[in-house]
Amino acid sequence: MTQTQATPSALDQRVELDISGMTCAACASRIEKKLNKMDGVHATVNYATERAVVLGLPPARAEEAVTVVEKAGYGASEVREGEEAGGYTDRVKMLRNRLIVAALLTVPLGDVAIVLALAPQMRFPGWQWVLLVAAIPVVFWCAWPFHKAAWRNLRHGSTSMDTLVSLGILAAFTWSLVSTILGAEDHEGFWVGYGIAPSGADSLYLEVAAAVTTFLLGGRYMEARSKRSARGVLSALSRLAPTSVRVIRDGVEELIPIGELAIGDRFSVRPGERIATDGTIALGSSAIDTSMMTGEPVPREVTEGDTVLGGTVNTTGALIVTADRVGAHTQLAQMAATAEQAQARKAAVQTMVDRVVSWFVPTVLVISVVTLTIWLLAGGGPRAAFSAALSVLIIACPCALGLATPTALMVGVGRGGQLGILIKGPDALEASGVIDTVVLDKTGTLTTGEMTAGEVIAFDDAGAEAVLADAAAVEQQSEHPLGRAVVVRAHADGPTWPRAHDVTAVPGRGASGTVRGVPVLVGNAALLDEAGVAVPEEALAAVEAASAVAANAVLVAVAGRCVGAITVADELKESAPEAVARLKDMGLRTVLLTGDREVAARLIGDRVGVDEVVAEVLPTDKAAVIERLQAEGRRVAMVGDGINDAAALASANLGLAVVSGTDVALKSADIILVRQNLNVIPDAIALARRTLRTIKGNLVWAFGYNIAAIPLAAFGLLNPLIAGFAMSLSSVFVVSNSTRLRRFAPGGRR
Repeated sequence: MTQTQATPSALDQRVELDISGMTCAACASRIEKKLNKMDGVHATVNYATERAVVLGLPPARAEEAVTVVEKAGYGASEVREGEEAGGYTDRVKMLRNRLIVAALLTVPLGDVAIVLALAPQMRFPGWQWVLLVAAIPVVFWCAWPFHKAAWRNLRHGSTSMDTLVSLGILAAFTWSLVSTILGAEDHEGFWVGYGIAPSGADSLYLEVAAAVTTFLLGGRYMEARSKRSARGVLSALSRLAPTSVRVIRDGVEELIPIGELAIGDRFSVRPGERIATDGTIALGSSAIDTSMMTGEPVPREVTEGDTVLGGTVNTTGALIVTADRVGAHTQLAQMAATAEQAQARKAAVQTMVDRVVSWFVPTVLVISVVTLTIWLLAGGGPRAAFSAALSVLIIACPCALGLATPTALMVGVGRGGQLGILIKGPDALEASGVIDTVVLDKTGTLTTGEMTAGEVIAFDDAGAEAVLADAAAVEQQSEHPLGRAVVVRAHADGPTWPRAHDVTAVPGRGASGTVRGVPVLVGNAALLDEAGVAVPEEALAAVEAASAVAANAVLVAVAGRCVGAITVADELKESAPEAVARLKDMGLRTVLLTGDREVAARLIGDRVGVDEVVAEVLPTDKAAVIERLQAEGRRVAMVGDGINDAAALASANLGLAVVSGTDVALKSADIILVRQNLNVIPDAIALARRTLRTIKGNLVWAFGYNIAAIPLAAFGLLNPLIAGFAMSLSSVFVVSNSTRLRRFAPGGRR
């Protein structure tokens, strides 16, 4: 999608709501329809992030939107600027606690119930009541989220997977309770495949109710954790912007909250501080660290009249900046909006399941009622009729369907964790199956992201060691990446250097100082020209040679003579060419995308062997490049690590972030790459594809099994206990199929 800049009026007439209680995509659609019935508003509800955006509604009327959502049966609260969302953490904790209780009770309950049902000699007086009491916490407290959702759907005349789950759990428990009250020990047994079961074996189906609850709670817990991660990008982006700013009014600095800053205000930025908002430098010069926004490893030199972006870091000089854009209109805020909008199209696998369940559940309910009615009319008796109807509900209960995605995801994520690959949700798996293009960020992804000093060239008899020592002496206290690279190299080579005096940083040029009583200059050719030092041809040749290989040449002058040069570059990771070659072997087109210079980008692109290079791209334009590729019919995976990559990672069909990247980049991505070797990229795509195939196989089995087994249950060929066993076997198949992912082996040199 193409990002459009929101107008001030649109942004002012905007309300965001946190939504709670949604269990499927149908819930989001229902809330969206209710909100859009309000006069003059346009609402979108994002199921992945559980957030609603209502345009055309002033913040003063936010309570009206909250009321509409609550009348629909869901919870809502207004999202206020800078406010952290706690709903996800609360929901994950709630599901985890219920899952733990359910699992602890289900294992012994299931084992004991089956043993006592089939081995009457082990029964003891009141054994049914003991099992019933043990099942009550699972059936009513642990399964409460399903019952609550089913009741809400019933009130609105709709059904979902929760409806069938709730009915199956309650029906199994109710049958067990009624059978215990009425007594069933003298009733004839049934065929279990190896003989006739003892009487009373079909009186309790508590293990069915408990197993369904535990399995599906596990699925909901995994889903809630995935959705919490998807939402994290919003708070991570907001934390980049400062919360306060020193505004200058009537010549006096005043510390105010960032929300009170207005367009045209002048504010000060000291060295080491983040720039509060987008603006123009009114006074001063400095080097601005834009690596988080542009991916450029070398700070950008700025002076009066240059523009700066909110969220970037002022590294050297003090600045006075005039605010050009504030609040939701800054580039950082627009990147956050882009990332949020991109999240709306996630989790297609689960959406497909929801669509199927939307017709599957009502159909099963109708079949169960019809089965009960026909058996009663045919004179089969209430017990036989209820047994057949309950068998339909139990055999059709979508336990295997609910396990299909979370179990494969759990095993795939576990295997990925062993290989340095963190898969954050089913949306990543769905996307991995369709991508045909991989876009790679340069700085910090294909390269190390840190400047490294390389060749040291001496132009006279002083020698390379002396050139490096003099340069390191001047750069010893430097915060500039080029200066730090020189000092690190000097430390590694082990020479000692004298102390430098009167060191002065020259923004945009380099630094000067006095070493052994003589002046020393370390910087570019412009610094030497300003000092009246002649730049020899061999020095100019060194500069050109460095530029030709995407490096920088730092010149060194001692006592008025240029004595040497030191090349500094962002080094390519050793594993990059092999990783790109493996991606191409998988039939994927590779694209290098960076905010760096065209020359540097093309040189790196040629060395790693990518198919296409797109350079000098602004942060907001990175997402636009992804969208352009998608408009051309491409399904795109984006690999990045910086804040400038956040919107692109979220806009791509599949986002992969390297672990050395920033917090926001990791939260924008679908897959996090921990292993430093870049072969982790093709490994991640291969593992995600294998996991997706496993999920699809599980879903085919689950649906096919239900469709084939329902007629057998309706004709009375499956006793409820046998139906429970069969349903469990279906679940075992799904789990076993998922565990095969543990054998996934990575390729390439590790």
